Amino acid sequence: MSWWFKIKLWQRVLLALVLGIVFGLTLSQGMGQEAAAAWIDAYVRPVGLLFINLIRMLIVPLIFTTLIAGVVAMGAPAKLGSLGLKTIGLYLITTFFANIIGLTMGTLLRPGDGANLDNVAPRGDMIQGEPEPIVDRLLSIVPQNPVQALADGDVLAIIFISLLFGIGILMSGKAGKPVADLFNSASDVVLKVTHFVMEVAPFGVFALVAYTAASQGLGALQSILTLIVAVYIGLFAHALITYGILIRIILNLPLIRFFRGMTDAIAVAYSTASSSATLPVTITNATDNLGIKKSVSGSVLPLGATINMDGTALYLGILALFTAQAFGYELTLMNYLMIALTAAIVSIGAAGIPSASLFLLAIVLETFGVTPEHTAIIIGLILPVDRIMDMARTAVNVTGDAAVATAVAKSEGELDEETFKTPAVI
Repeated sequence: MSWWFKIKLWQRVLLALVLGIVFGLTLSQGMGQEAAAAWIDAYVRPVGLLFINLIRMLIVPLIFTTLIAGVVAMGAPAKLGSLGLKTIGLYLITTFFANIIGLTMGTLLRPGDGANLDNVAPRGDMIQGEPEPIVDRLLSIVPQNPVQALADGDVLAIIFISLLFGIGILMSGKAGKPVADLFNSASDVVLKVTHFVMEVAPFGVFALVAYTAASQGLGALQSILTLIVAVYIGLFAHALITYGILIRIILNLPLIRFFRGMTDAIAVAYSTASSSATLPVTITNATDNLGIKKSVSGSVLPLGATINMDGTALYLGILALFTAQAFGYELTLMNYLMIALTAAIVSIGAAGIPSASLFLLAIVLETFGVTPEHTAIIIGLILPVDRIMDMARTAVNVTGDAAVATAVAKSEGELDEETFKTPAVI
């Protein structure tokens, strides 16, 4: 088996992704879609679910230890202020450009023209009428029970606890040094465990993608192929243009090296469709391959997995135009602006789990008067193939997290450019 480990991990993951698609589609054609999906679900998919459980297992200890170690490494609590402002500002800017690209793709390709809505089973049960009030969301960041927050995996609450704990260590001076050393060692140990878990990635990716390919099949894709193409082109354009300008032109760093360094995380994000589940891999790639110091990777990336949903904002914009075109709603410039603004706002609140954006679609569609009945029909049409598009937008979300982390790290002097420009090691 030594030959297996001589192949770079990102190459093994990509190979597994391609083989998973081929295996799932081949089995679906040979056995029939329902039988193939059931067989893979019983005998293959559990490997993928095991992989997801392994990386989810690492989320809480990874955030908690690396963020505290990162705060301690800063040496001054005041540095957190500039880091936080830069992070949130960049996430908002990239989301703005995602909205523009999404609406552009929806306008140019017009995926809703001629959409066949006959015999679509409405899904009104997935309509979320009101988002969580912003005040409640902000208050939930401060947990009443820190232990419960850690147990629940509440990322924003864990970030808040870790920041306070790290600041407390810094303010304690010499008395806090033993604790600082403990968390520095703990973060190194958790990152090493993440390396072990990533060796399972090719098998997990194969299993997850094979199930998706078999359960969806080619027939489901053909029904709304133009929409899928519009979403994929839009996401690819956003990754290449927005993140490309940020990395290559603004930061003057090699773009290909950036994408190669994040290949493992992108592949895992694509297969799991969960930015939260991908977080341990994202942090490992950013630290080992891009040279982002713990002080940035441990704080910017967990925050990004929670609030940076560029792919979701772009997707909601395209779905809004798809709906308008399919049902004949006339849109004004103000409608376009409201779609962009609403998609950006609700995407920030989207959970980092598969298909979360469909629960928020009704809020965006209400901006130009779409009826609940029409919304339910659109969701019923999209739901069977949403996973295919969700995988791509999650990969873009993770890429955006890494791009912003790179920019923040360089501006804070926390980026090892020599490591960034060195060929990936994982």
